[in-house]
Amino acid sequence: MPNGSLDAHLFKEQRFLTWDARYKIALGLASGLLYLHEGWEQCVLHRDIKSSNVMLDSNFNAKLGDFGSARLVDHGQEPETTALAGTMGYMAPDYLNSGKDSKESDVYSLGVVALEIACGRKAIDPKFGTGKINMVEWIWELHGEGRAIEAVDPKLCGDFDEEQMECLIIVGLWCAHPDYNMRPSIQQAIQMLNFEIPMPPLPSKMPAATYFTAPKSLSMLSRDTSGSQGGQTGYGHNTYTSHDCANAWF
Repeated sequence: MPNGSLDAHLFKEQRFLTWDARYKIALGLASGLLYLHEGWEQCVLHRDIKSSNVMLDSNFNAKLGDFGSARLVDHGQEPETTALAGTMGYMAPDYLNSGKDSKESDVYSLGVVALEIACGRKAIDPKFGTGKINMVEWIWELHGEGRAIEAVDPKLCGDFDEEQMECLIIVGLWCAHPDYNMRPSIQQAIQMLNFEIPMPPLPSKMPAATYFTAPKSLSMLSRDTSGSQGGQTGYGHNTYTSHDCANAWF
């Protein structure tokens, strides 16, 4: 691709991406994932979404590449335990724990890339020192202190749309939520990035992860757009009980 991979533009000092280009890339990546998850007769789980696998054409349109780890599954199929695929820092905790890949684990990876786009740093980077090595944890801590804007890439020199920046960071954190029950669908993420639906309040502290345990029925794995019932979240899973986030999307 004419402009190479996204990571080269975000992490190398001699490269620079304007804010407009960054937001366009984030939306383009999300749209590409929507096509993989919903636009085929089967769902395509990419399983290795990361900034080095996001390719940029001459107009900085994002193209998701490297499908060597991808897997086809039927729509509504239960997550299955498979050999782990992906890259540390981008892999969802539920996937690391259970080996069960899903749409939610792809959404997690997309959230990490969205935060990299906003912050201009790698998901895991020892050079940032104690408390900052893990990007998601660091940004969530800043968010809880009302200082998320401090995570913004300094190379932007303040030249960005504040509303879009806040949106990208919050959407990135929702997508990278440790509890897979609470992640938005890729369609919901796109709607938030386009300011078509409001963003629910994000917890001030990073919640604990929730893992796949007992097999779930197909109905439980599907999106429950009618709202939550009997202690379930709006996603149709029934293992989440946090008062901070329950019913976040509906």
